Parts: sequence; C-alpha cells; structure tokens
Amino acid sequence: MTNQKSNEVKSKSTKGYEKIVREAVPAVVEEIIGRTGFRGEITQVKCNILEGNEKGKSMRRNVKGPIQLKDILMLREVQIEARRIRSKVSKGVFT
Repeated sequence: MTNQKSNEVKSKSTKGYEKIVREAVPAVVEEIIGRTGFRGEITQVKCNILEGNEKGKSMRRNVKGPIQLKDILMLREVQIEARRIRSKVSKGVFT
C-alpha cells in the first residue's frame, strides 16, 4: 500500500478538487493507422503497453510530431483511447 502511494502525486486543480497524476507508462508503436487533425498534423497509431496494470493492452492513440514503427511512447493516461478515423474525405470536391 505504501509503494502505491509513493508512485502517485496529488495536485490541486483550479476548481478546488484533487486529481491523481501518475508516472508515465512506456508503450511501443505497432502500427501507423493514418493522419488526422484539421491539417493532417496528427498521426493515429496503435501501440502496445509495456508496463503497469494495463501491460499487454493494445490501444489507439493520437501522436503529434514525427513517429515511426517501434518507437517508444511515454503515456500519461492509459485508460483513454483515441476515436477511430472515419472517412478519408468528408468535404470538398470528392464527395
């Protein structure tokens, strides 16, 4: 019980409630799914978590910046998964 308390840090928010901030968890990039964002600046990847309670879980995340297969991501949150990319073109000339 004391080991779990040492990994968690409580921080005060501006609204007056406390939230628990955990240490980052490493995950390896398995697949690059596609580009998203208003200008295509975000890459959606599928990654596999390497440590922690969710070890072995495969999840979809959005990444900003250069990324390639077998890169290691340090995730602050492992419970939240990114939404799927819908269609390639939703507006414009090609609809």
